[in-house]
Amino acid sequence: MKAVFNLGLCLVVAACGGGDDDGLDDAPAVIENYATIVHVSYEETVAKADDLKAAVDAFVATPDALTLSAAQDAWLVAREPYGQTEGYRFYDGPIDNPTDGPEGRINSWPLDEAFIDYVDGDADAGIINHPETFPTLSAQIIKDENENGAEENISTGYHAIEFLLWGQDFDDAGPGQRPFTDYVVGGTNQNQERRKQYLSIVTDVLVSDLELVEQQWEPGATNYGSDFQTLDSREALRRILQGLGALSGSELPGERMGTALDNRDQEDEHSCFSDNTHRDLRANALSIQNIYLGRFGDLDGPGLDELVAARDPELDAKMKAQLQASVDLIEVIPNPFDQAIQDDADGRVKVKAAIDALKAQTATIVEIATLLGITINLE
Repeated sequence: MKAVFNLGLCLVVAACGGGDDDGLDDAPAVIENYATIVHVSYEETVAKADDLKAAVDAFVATPDALTLSAAQDAWLVAREPYGQTEGYRFYDGPIDNPTDGPEGRINSWPLDEAFIDYVDGDADAGIINHPETFPTLSAQIIKDENENGAEENISTGYHAIEFLLWGQDFDDAGPGQRPFTDYVVGGTNQNQERRKQYLSIVTDVLVSDLELVEQQWEPGATNYGSDFQTLDSREALRRILQGLGALSGSELPGERMGTALDNRDQEDEHSCFSDNTHRDLRANALSIQNIYLGRFGDLDGPGLDELVAARDPELDAKMKAQLQASVDLIEVIPNPFDQAIQDDADGRVKVKAAIDALKAQTATIVEIATLLGITINLE
């Protein structure tokens, strides 16, 4: 999703650093570590997507309740590392540059289910159920159809796979309940073989797109990651802070939480078919925290926190406390998220508290940019 920046305050920071013309001799280690954790996190994301592909292949080969459940579990696991990469966006890097960034094929949402497959009340909906229009299903055809005609006409990515595994969610207490027999010839609904083919292809596309991004950060290669580490330190740090500020200030509290809260609409939540939205939100908040601290998983190196602590220890402590608070507040949002946002739900108060915490920490990210003499524009 494209971020729409509206924080109710100006977040254009003038280049008015801490009074030292150079002042960033300690930045190269932070920038190098950032490139390392970006690669490691995308590497983990690809590995989990490969596991998802293996589970989907097993399900398609032998559709039954066990193989469907295994594929669903693999999808949930695959979301965890990917969610923690979202802070690497919003500065036209390999994931979302306007020329060939594949993000729109990887994680776009919300999607119109009827663009892909049957929905309640329309058994003939979707690409799968129109062989006369799409006699052949291929990776290129499915990619070409993504966002064709409307932003919600999503044909690829995590959420297309999610819908094909869970189906629409009509259960207030849990996720969708698509029957495995949708993939058994002679079973429920129609075009079971085409549904199997579509699911297999779209999972292949996801893996391929993620591999393209991971390769752009691979160490020892001539790629975006190597170019990134040769940038002027302030430009590299500007991109890092731009990604953090955009995710913290608008995309996460706005597109991913605020829109659903305002509309009280399940269709606006991030993973509405699997009821995994609470985990998505937590992973996104962790992405911001991880990048500031220079860590991912067991890897922990020089982060922005070291730059800030060396110049303003109180500001660093404030940022760390706010980052932890936003993660903690998201963790206590009740699951499923689609029920937490409804009228009179206790969850509405908790969602709003998390949104407020994210916006507060964004103002601190702006303070950090100012401290480092960096201009970021989050409007």
